[in-house]
Amino acid sequence: MGRKSMKKRLLSLVLCVGLVLGLAGCGSSPAAAEDTLPQIIIGSDDYKPYNYVDEDGNAAGIDVELAKEAFGRMGYEPVFRNIVWEKKEEYLADGQIDCLWGSFTMTEREDEYTWAGPYLKSRQVVVVRQESGIKTLQDLAGKRFAVQVSSKPEEILLNHEDPRIPQVDEVYCFSTLDEVYACLRKGYCDAIAGHESALRLFMDSMPDEFYMLDESLYESELGVAFEKGTHEELAEELTRTLQEMQKDGTTGEILEKYGMSADRAWSDADAE
Repeated sequence: MGRKSMKKRLLSLVLCVGLVLGLAGCGSSPAAAEDTLPQIIIGSDDYKPYNYVDEDGNAAGIDVELAKEAFGRMGYEPVFRNIVWEKKEEYLADGQIDCLWGSFTMTEREDEYTWAGPYLKSRQVVVVRQESGIKTLQDLAGKRFAVQVSSKPEEILLNHEDPRIPQVDEVYCFSTLDEVYACLRKGYCDAIAGHESALRLFMDSMPDEFYMLDESLYESELGVAFEKGTHEELAEELTRTLQEMQKDGTTGEILEKYGMSADRAWSDADAE
């Protein structure tokens, strides 16, 4: 074989290898772009239907879907982390999470965090056993309550600032909603309180066993909380994105998927 023929074959081989590598590089570009999206670490506890882990071990729920959609539009990758709720300020302070997003009431907490929202409306309600005879808030006088620690119901029951709510005998505070539910189910308390959507799911697990009081304990607005004085521009952008999602019907579709009415989405009309 002549030297010229050998050189031509070597040159052809180099060009082919280069072409293959170039095509492989082009094919991997989208994945590389996805990998480089800035991440937002979201902290929440298990609070179904807003935030929970599904049967496949994946984050699921109303707030999870809203977060994926909103941050996706903004060019971020949301990463969900289950936390101990009463330690939420510690997680924010040491940077283990960027924000709290899990049915978190921002009403009367506006000065405690940098907020995005509000994005949903919610009622804090009271659930009792059917045979308890408790039908109104006034019937709760001298009764035993179970609530989640550092929640709005805990604050309401311990501060005694609402004249509609009588003095109760005991307020038991638990880390998780499952413990709150178990307390009522086993008869260790007379009543429990929490967000209406979550408590309705609990009631559905044992039909005809429980009763939800018509009077709400508290009307609240939900938001996304960042550590106070941080992420202010991000929070403003997230607020705008959540408003866009409400207006284009995305939020309503997600709510209805979980059995909630689309009118639970917060809109500008609610501020008037």
